Amino acid sequence: MIKTTQVAADRAHDDTKTVLPAEVARGVYMQNAPSLAALKLMHLMIATAGGRMAEPVRHEIRLSDIRKIDGMNNHSRGSLTPLFEELRAVVIREGNPDEDIDRIVIGGLLDHAVLNRKDPISGDTLLSWFFGRMFIEMAEASIHWAIMDRQTIFHLTSKYSVLLFQHISSLTGLKHIASKTFTVSELRAMLGVTEGKITRFANLNRDVVQPAIKEISQLSRLALTATPNKIGRTVASVTISWEEKEQTQKKSAKAELDRPKVGRKARRDGTAETPVMAFPASGSVKDAQPWDRIARDNAPRIDGRHVPDLRVLADAFRKWCGEKSIPLDAASIEKTFTTWCKRYSAR
Repeated sequence: MIKTTQVAADRAHDDTKTVLPAEVARGVYMQNAPSLAALKLMHLMIATAGGRMAEPVRHEIRLSDIRKIDGMNNHSRGSLTPLFEELRAVVIREGNPDEDIDRIVIGGLLDHAVLNRKDPISGDTLLSWFFGRMFIEMAEASIHWAIMDRQTIFHLTSKYSVLLFQHISSLTGLKHIASKTFTVSELRAMLGVTEGKITRFANLNRDVVQPAIKEISQLSRLALTATPNKIGRTVASVTISWEEKEQTQKKSAKAELDRPKVGRKARRDGTAETPVMAFPASGSVKDAQPWDRIARDNAPRIDGRHVPDLRVLADAFRKWCGEKSIPLDAASIEKTFTTWCKRYSAR
């Protein structure tokens, strides 16, 4: 049987994905869910450890490497210190005290961490840590995992989105499963909503569930929906459903990740003003987005390898539009160009 650590080791050179033990992804054992920034740091730590996450060894990363990651804050040793403290406080518990079971095991995610001073020669700061014994044993025994898109995780803007996305990602590889039903108390626990806060379901749905659903659907490969299930007039449970997006929708999500964060929420909520899209009136479309990307993704390759000359392609499209009396700023010009590129022939 394949272990999570083996899957992580096999993907050691893939910087776009993080392999997370399903036990962590589903929050089955984790109490005291950390903040958004601490969750992102946890994902980075597990990704850095990779196939060695279950080994009782010191793991390390340089501060300069963290600062290079798009979606992570421009951290300093001072800003990372409270995040490591949060992760040190995370409790991992195996076993529910309310159930009739033989034992309950309590441990931690992190043993200890060291944040060194800036090196006077390299000017860099080294961060190192040891995972807790409970986490190590859990990772060693794990045979279920979630393969997370790292860029999506680092661009999510609430801890609720991260916790929901990692939970659902741990289920997407299971056959014939495309939904999961949570009782309201299970949903609150999974999302890290502390006892006594956001007690009404209407507020939980409006302020936590729906924003997370929309953000994940905007930025990831998955499209999610949440359906409340009532007993009488009371919501007793919520069914979260998901489906893999089509390739064009995945490209849209990737394009959104590459765009500035400014205006992202407005685009997600449909309140952003839609700019007039116009095909360039002259010149090449090289490096002119979205036209460059559309041409490269859809125009047939020359000899199966080379991208067509984008200046020649652009001129041919403008000529074709003129013959068809299609304005270059027509409402559907982006779709028209995509379809035209698929049929384009440099010969």
